Amino acid sequence: MFKNKINISYLKNDLPAGLVVWLVALPLCIGIAQGSDADPFAGIIAGIIGGLVVTLFSGSRFGVSGPAAGLITIVVAAIHELGYEAFLLAVVLSGIIQFLLGLFRLGVVGYFIPTSVINGMLAAIGITLILKQIPHALGVDSDPEGEMAFEQIDGENTFSEIFLSFDNLALGALLIFLVSMIILLVWELPAVKKNNKLKLIPASLLVVVVGSLLNQLFGSVGGNFGEMTFLGSSHLVNLPDALTTGDYKNLLVTPDFSMEAFSNKEIYVYAVTLALVASIETLLCLEATDKLDPDKNISPTNKELKAQGIGNFLSGLLGGLPITMVIVRSSANINANAKSPMSAFYHGMFLLLGVFLFPKVLEYIPLSSLAAILIIIGFKLVKIKNVISQFKTDWENGLVIIVTIIAVLLTDLLSGVGIGFVLAMFFLLRKNYELAFISHIDSENNKAVISFAQIVSFLNKGALMQTLQDIPNGSQVKISAKKCHTMSNEIQEVITDFRDISSKKNNIDLELIGFDKFLSN
Repeated sequence: MFKNKINISYLKNDLPAGLVVWLVALPLCIGIAQGSDADPFAGIIAGIIGGLVVTLFSGSRFGVSGPAAGLITIVVAAIHELGYEAFLLAVVLSGIIQFLLGLFRLGVVGYFIPTSVINGMLAAIGITLILKQIPHALGVDSDPEGEMAFEQIDGENTFSEIFLSFDNLALGALLIFLVSMIILLVWELPAVKKNNKLKLIPASLLVVVVGSLLNQLFGSVGGNFGEMTFLGSSHLVNLPDALTTGDYKNLLVTPDFSMEAFSNKEIYVYAVTLALVASIETLLCLEATDKLDPDKNISPTNKELKAQGIGNFLSGLLGGLPITMVIVRSSANINANAKSPMSAFYHGMFLLLGVFLFPKVLEYIPLSSLAAILIIIGFKLVKIKNVISQFKTDWENGLVIIVTIIAVLLTDLLSGVGIGFVLAMFFLLRKNYELAFISHIDSENNKAVISFAQIVSFLNKGALMQTLQDIPNGSQVKISAKKCHTMSNEIQEVITDFRDISSKKNNIDLELIGFDKFLSN
């Protein structure tokens, strides 16, 4: 398992990529935990397990797993209703359910998600990421990192938070953000990418180092400028006190395995809910990650569900939050030029070592520096050219993308994707309704020809009945089923009624071709 994933020749790409993903994942793990009303370390545990454990069992080349914003609402409700230890039992059980879903090959549903919905989801996540980071770039950090829903836990929404930020701007955060953006954009220039020495320095690492040093410089200047620009702890990465003080005794929380907990029906309700929602979000992100993969690898969905099940089982046992594959971290992994799954493993290793070996150093990192990194990731997810080209080639797919984007922005990831999926299915059914047969009615010469496609289902009953009703009296009609290999009973009934009743009533000369295998005499 591990041997199949490690390749020393990829180390020069995977190690820096893992470092970039770690810088993205650290504040998101903490922020999602805070948004879930859990201890921040619960998010870090989930991130570590997502990197070190799920990666080893996953079949995805670039997928990165960890705590997900899409589960925040469910987690908050579960913790409040069950208590944290009982909630952890629900997480453990959800992991077992996910593993069984993969074992029984139910991951195949992931292959039925329309590409237009995936494109819309990616663009929506990118836009949401950009909008959510603007307040952090301006120094307003009341909404936790990683919180992606339209209605925020601080009482604002995505747009009102931005307007609020301009009224409460922190000059130091803005300056650090602008410097960070300049560094990231310079590192995108061809001249830097071709420079053998500069390209070895991860731009994200340089950004957080420069941002941290700038903030310390602001603090050392003193005077009015120092007071205006220096960022306090509320604008920096904040780790749990136990990590910075070295008091690890109460870090890990174990599930409630008492008989009272096992007899609580609500635990099983939340376990099933977490398993289903986490599985759907994982399959969506898996499909999206494969789409971003430059080599277009196809990841095994059932294997991924089993890997996520193992991860959630262990995360629940150790006191962590539920885990899913996460598109923001996965896309950061791909953009950082990772070459193998080991980059995701390295990110988990950096999470583990970083929070235990140098936690105080991490607390110097400004959130505005991290906002710059996440905004660049967001822009790379929003591919406007793809949306425009979709409208030019297939306006229906283009409309699905736009509707999915708007729905995700105004609700949350799963609700928005669900709305986009319903619209995509509507267009698919309409095409099926129209293309199941080809008809040509020549009213002047009283002739009509109808040819059935390979599959004609009950969905085509209404269109067929309307076509048959439009045939003039006294016509010569040929209906061919030569190419058809599947015809629903409803369609057979319509043809039988037309043959035995309508055609005779309306003096129609009917010839049925290829219907011997479907109709009785």
